Amino acid sequence: MNRRTRLPALGLMAAALFATSFAGSALAASPGNDPAALARIRDAAMTSDYAWERTADMTDLIGPRLSGSAGAAAAVTQVADAMRKLGAKVTLQPVKVPHWVRGAETGELVEYTGRPAGITQRVVLTALGGSSATPAEGLKAQVIVVNSFDELKARASEVKGRIVLFDVPFDQHMADRGLAGPAYGQGSNYRTNGPRIAAEMGAAAALVRSVGGADYRLPHTGNTGMQDGARIPAAAVSVEDAMLMSRLAKRGPLSMRLVLTPKILPDADSFNVIADLPGTDKADEVVIVSGHLDSWDLATGAHDDAAGVASAMAVFDLLKKLDYRPRRTIRLIAWMNEENGTRGARAYLEAQQANAGTHIGAIESDNGVGRPFGMRTSVPAASTRLFAPLQAALLPIGAGVFQRQDALSTGDLSGLERAGVPSFAPLVDTSAYFDYHHTAADTLDKVDPDNLRRNVAVMAATAWFLANVEEPIGRASVPAK
Repeated sequence: MNRRTRLPALGLMAAALFATSFAGSALAASPGNDPAALARIRDAAMTSDYAWERTADMTDLIGPRLSGSAGAAAAVTQVADAMRKLGAKVTLQPVKVPHWVRGAETGELVEYTGRPAGITQRVVLTALGGSSATPAEGLKAQVIVVNSFDELKARASEVKGRIVLFDVPFDQHMADRGLAGPAYGQGSNYRTNGPRIAAEMGAAAALVRSVGGADYRLPHTGNTGMQDGARIPAAAVSVEDAMLMSRLAKRGPLSMRLVLTPKILPDADSFNVIADLPGTDKADEVVIVSGHLDSWDLATGAHDDAAGVASAMAVFDLLKKLDYRPRRTIRLIAWMNEENGTRGARAYLEAQQANAGTHIGAIESDNGVGRPFGMRTSVPAASTRLFAPLQAALLPIGAGVFQRQDALSTGDLSGLERAGVPSFAPLVDTSAYFDYHHTAADTLDKVDPDNLRRNVAVMAATAWFLANVEEPIGRASVPAK
């Protein structure tokens, strides 16, 4: 194993050495999960702007951070430097990541029933991750509009050589009622799998109706499941344009000229940023607190996921200011390549597979930083009673809900969860999250500073609680698929 990939062996000596750099004082006894300690963490988070400042640094100073880009590399350096400044022991774990670069992207409706002479209509769209390119001058083809995979199958004879549009609405009613995640899952199934299936059926290109709400003619990008050898040009069109195309297709044949010129470059070198706050007497046991560094390239990835990374970083800042030392090691991970490959998560799991049993729990913030109401988790049902003190500490800020599921299947943590590590994720209001998710609108101004502080409070209190809990919380037991 390369020396840069080897995570530090943590023990009592390392913890003692770390104490001076982290807190600038002699090693003190941990206050553990005393209610007063949890309350101090909560209250300190509610008066801190550290996460806001780090979110601003990542979004305003760097901007977009798609894997393989200069922005992604700058984010690695920025976060590593900030954690070193806090006195943390930082490890850069090498990861080979996809390097997909967006090019020109235009769409134009050029033939349809009732079209006045000389009239064409522009379509607002954006290429999807993994899309191949059209010829430089574009391709012109008839559009077939389908509303489901079953309809596509039923119309298989019409697909070859045509542009397939999957016109499947995002269910905002579900999102408004606290089910934004399932609503997104239903829609993103067509974005992920639609282009692949269309390619296998001989389509010339594939389009998907953008997966998200707030219909402001914004296209929502995202990744596809296409693989080398079966790639076609693929793009997301704005909701309004998908609806327009559906209406026109009902009048008669509809043709489009599509120009997409992305490039798939050789895999690039990148890193997960790992920072450790070693524990005192249980230093070989690990609690992860995390977010992902990379973002899509249309905006600055403020909610997705600069604020998540910054919230994880703020856990270290708070504990330093409070001079608190956990019994178990708290490990920050700023994951690389969550958006179009999860290779950072896979690299970490591969390196730590044999040590999965020493990982007590793993937290990731990757659903934006809306108002938090508590935590979601995949701890065993019998262990939920142990978290009553944590719930009590978070209740004063309206974040005392503790919601258990068999599996969270959170992107970067899903492999660890399958290996038995319970996952945790802030339970946040996501009713408006998919208005700007993966769009050009995911910018710093969309982040509410007070909600961000509350997210930090939830993550910091949970990380501290897990690092000091006396009774074993058990292992995740993900149902077999």
